[in-house]
Amino acid sequence: MPPIQIALVGVGKIVRDQHLPAIAKNGDYRLIAAASRHGTVDGVDNFKSIEAMLEAVPAIDAVSLCMPPQYRYEAARTALEAGKHVFLEKPPGATLSEVADLESLAASKGLSLFASWHSRYAPAVEAAKSFLAATTIRDVKIVWKEDVRQWHPNQEWIWAAGGLGIFDPGINALSIVTHILPRPLFITAAALEFPENRDAPIAATIAFTDADKLAVSAEFDWRQTGKQSWDIVAQTDAGEMVLSEGGAKLSIDGKIAHEEPEQEYPMLYKRFAEIIRAKTSDVDLAPLRHVADAFMLGRRKFVEAFHD
Repeated sequence: MPPIQIALVGVGKIVRDQHLPAIAKNGDYRLIAAASRHGTVDGVDNFKSIEAMLEAVPAIDAVSLCMPPQYRYEAARTALEAGKHVFLEKPPGATLSEVADLESLAASKGLSLFASWHSRYAPAVEAAKSFLAATTIRDVKIVWKEDVRQWHPNQEWIWAAGGLGIFDPGINALSIVTHILPRPLFITAAALEFPENRDAPIAATIAFTDADKLAVSAEFDWRQTGKQSWDIVAQTDAGEMVLSEGGAKLSIDGKIAHEEPEQEYPMLYKRFAEIIRAKTSDVDLAPLRHVADAFMLGRRKFVEAFHD
């Protein structure tokens, strides 16, 4: 089959670090254009807006939207109305309602919409899911702590309302947990810490359970220095399971059970090509729903101001 003619919208750090290399190595795609207010991509036509790009390059089959979530809905709707398949960086949108509207529009036009949860494609995630499916889980603890100055330097949008704050990385943990646990979770309590000069939280603690009263807790914090922590620990009848390094490594009772090189974004683009060829969509809103519930139920505490 001919390659999918794809375009990128929102050329920032994540595009340069992940999207461009993944597309370049995948023969299912040919990158033909990019649109961004500030960035450009070498070797393709560049535009300042998605509207200008779609008008000038009608051969585009699909667009990958990588701008902040607060601005993604209008761009996604523009692309779908123009007959293009749409890849949504995580989180897929600023609200649940707007993503549901995009899913309905894509279905009405026979187009593919992909809510891309990259951490679900970490190397050891499927192995962890298989391990948990074969045993009884006693409790689960999520510890997702990193240094915001290292991973999001000078990114003001992430602190604005709708930017999610600590839930920008925390939603990665939620995307894994909602995939590997056998039953749906719901939040019973949450506490969110907001810097006094910001509109998004810098830390959060959350308690979850499921229909069988499983205890699941999460600690998210953006103030971690030194070694970063991206771990999911489950106590089970088959031993202690530790899914570490953001899903890259699985250990059972301290022994490595699964470890491979990270290939998250190449796997995302493989999946996007699959759903385009199959004429379907892949839009799971469970991780974003948990974030919305945390904001709905969470107690709010103001902490000292944060400055980059």
